[in-house]
Amino acid sequence: MKKYILLSITILLLSSHLIQAQETSGIIFHKSHEILKQTAPYSDVVEVGNLFFLAGQIGMDHSTRTMVEGGLQAETERAIQNIREVLKQHGLSLDQVVKCTVILSTMDDFAAFNEVYTKHFTKKPARTTFAAAGLARNAAVEIDVIAVKN
Repeated sequence: MKKYILLSITILLLSSHLIQAQETSGIIFHKSHEILKQTAPYSDVVEVGNLFFLAGQIGMDHSTRTMVEGGLQAETERAIQNIREVLKQHGLSLDQVVKCTVILSTMDDFAAFNEVYTKHFTKKPARTTFAAAGLARNAAVEIDVIAVKN
């Protein structure tokens, strides 16, 4: 019993230290590297310590502000390209992504989505996938990620 109490105290102290480290490191709300997105009501990336929380990306060509054509797989390719570009601005890559949240317009697209996704996220980050009606710009997919800078 004493071992469990000592282990619990140790975990509590370590957790407290990690929380303090995150709090003292500050929070940085980064503007978008895309000029046309800098007036958006959200940050492309919020940096907390060594964690980078990216806003969701859809299959939009940011230079033209239009959705790519070609359906779910083309949109997935573009959304991942957009994620890759945002990560690059902060010295990160897809290999440093530890968590993905994927929103599909229909779960019928799950297999087709995975065909594209698995080519890019080879480290297999943790992932949550669900469907929701009415994504921004009538997108078929939206992906957000959390990355860690070592």
